[in-house]
Amino acid sequence: MSLKKTSLYGTATAAALALTVTACGGSGAGGSAGSGTYDKNATVSIGSLYEPQNLDNTAGGGQGVTEALNGNVYEGLFRLTDDGKVEKLLAEDYKVSGDGLTYTFTLRDGVKFHSGKELTSQDVKYSLQKVIADDSQSARKSNLEVIKDITTPDARTVKVTLSQKSISFVYNLSYVWIIDSQAKNLKTTEDGTGPYKLDKWTRGSALSLDRFASYWGDAAKSKEVVFHYYKDATALNNALLTNAVDVVTSEQSPDALDQFKSNQNYRVNDGNSTTKLLLAFNDKAKPFTDVKVRQAVSAAIDDKKLLESVWGGYGKLIGSMVPPTDPWYEDLTKVNAYDPARAKQLLAEAGYAKGFAFTLDTPNYDPHPTAATFIKSQLAKVGITVTINTITPDEWYTKVYKNHDFNATLQEHVNDRDLVWYGNPDFYWGYDNKQVTQWVQQAEEASSTAEQTALLKKVNEKTAEEAASDWLYLYPQIVVASSKLSGYPLNGLNSQFYAYDIEKKG
Repeated sequence: MSLKKTSLYGTATAAALALTVTACGGSGAGGSAGSGTYDKNATVSIGSLYEPQNLDNTAGGGQGVTEALNGNVYEGLFRLTDDGKVEKLLAEDYKVSGDGLTYTFTLRDGVKFHSGKELTSQDVKYSLQKVIADDSQSARKSNLEVIKDITTPDARTVKVTLSQKSISFVYNLSYVWIIDSQAKNLKTTEDGTGPYKLDKWTRGSALSLDRFASYWGDAAKSKEVVFHYYKDATALNNALLTNAVDVVTSEQSPDALDQFKSNQNYRVNDGNSTTKLLLAFNDKAKPFTDVKVRQAVSAAIDDKKLLESVWGGYGKLIGSMVPPTDPWYEDLTKVNAYDPARAKQLLAEAGYAKGFAFTLDTPNYDPHPTAATFIKSQLAKVGITVTINTITPDEWYTKVYKNHDFNATLQEHVNDRDLVWYGNPDFYWGYDNKQVTQWVQQAEEASSTAEQTALLKKVNEKTAEEAASDWLYLYPQIVVASSKLSGYPLNGLNSQFYAYDIEKKG
């Protein structure tokens, strides 16, 4: 799971996907400017709202550190492409034992860290242990705790033994950065193997990356990439209009799009998103322990009207945690759909005919304050009183995620295939259905993707039926770029933004 602007990064289960060998380059690249010559010494300026909190993705780096460093500065044994496939990267090959418990990885030869040190199996072992360490803040941690033992028979071989079968193991490894085991001060520096190395990070302003001359694969297309950070969407759009940046990673102001659509100097791309806006209930706190109350709240909110007010004609309604790009997707938007009369009936059946009151912990950045105000107005119509408590991302992480000290909260969940968190009763929202937990476990130990998909469809249906959360809408993924650019990623898959294939005409 990954949460926008918070310090959490994680994942969920996934199908065993086709694996191919690749270095830089990927599918889903945008634009067509590359049909002509491009400047190999160009500086590509990228505009973003998501500055890293630090540069360590196991120490609360936030969405911004994934956007800037994942794939660009750090690489994994595998990588997740922009269209959701898993490809071998630092792993040249791997074998799985007959019982599905032992994975033997052969590392690519000749890979160097930015410090000049050669990649060895010890670095891989260190990187895996870093993710599952006691002090790790990565939500990847729980997925990879299935690791029982890691051995390094030689410099290029890593042998990982699992405590139980995990059909998602290779997929989950695509989220693990391989880091130099001797590196220090990773919150402010780096030592990865990627096509770019860190040049300079000026907090509150910009983070610049330089092409790594000793990269093992195809060289990055542009010499330098600079991520420029802005406080709001208006400032970001102004930067694009004045050529201060060449591309915006994720447009957050749909009202501003017309000025780019009507200008031949820009290209507006509407890709696929995996980001869900959730009204997450604390399912272990009254009155949200009652399924009927959760169903009533969901039925009382007009998700379509909310989406239209925030995003205009962009984005999608979503009736569960599963976006259309996941293998186990089903259209469940009619389950607990907007119906104020039904909401009142459910409240009466639950013993709250006169309504109730609760506090909604709301992150202080858009669109949460807007969504919170809308939800408050909608719920008032069925007798529910909402007090909005606006908090910072750091406060949210401590209060909600770690301490589970909340009634309900708004949050964006970025990752694909993260339905499985509803199978973990210790997760922050506390949903606890033993049948769902069993299905999730069986899906993870499945022998085939067909079996896994069938089980997770059951999870999807049950969590939607019981309104485990209220999934308000699926974000659009709008990338706006200069027409001089090509090769940028189009989809908002897990916040990553591969910059190494971007070409810029002179």
